[in-house]
Amino acid sequence: MSASAPIKEFFSAKRFAVVGASAARDKFGNKVLRWYKENNYPVTPVNPKENTVRHVLLIRYSTRSRPAQIESLDAVSSLEDLGGAPADYGVSVVTPPAVTRAVLKTAAKRGFKRLWLQPGSEDHSAVKAAREKGLLVIADGNCVLRNGITNAPKL
Repeated sequence: MSASAPIKEFFSAKRFAVVGASAARDKFGNKVLRWYKENNYPVTPVNPKENTVRHVLLIRYSTRSRPAQIESLDAVSSLEDLGGAPADYGVSVVTPPAVTRAVLKTAAKRGFKRLWLQPGSEDHSAVKAAREKGLLVIADGNCVLRNGITNAPKL
């Protein structure tokens, strides 16, 4: 089956982010993140709850912060923390609809152009507003686990 034009456009991004990524392997946010990783897409997990881990250095009894990791990938706390140009990203959103509304507003404000709202994340009024601002928004039950393009180039 051939991918639709919006899905092809989404996967033309240079890099990807999963907003709502989770360290819990049974959560949908983790499954979506692993799909990108297993298909060799450059992906960054985004989750405000998993943004920093404190480590104690026993030799000096000091602490330092470093990015938390989800599936061995450095996590960031928000879209604003992603490196590179926002227009280079395809962003999968795996959040409750109330959070999705805020994510779409931030995405539009910051210049992210490609968003894929995974099932359960959709907020129809926010999707409509984002599309009116020119964002590519894939929604309506399409899921990257089922509809994603799996022939990513090997890194």
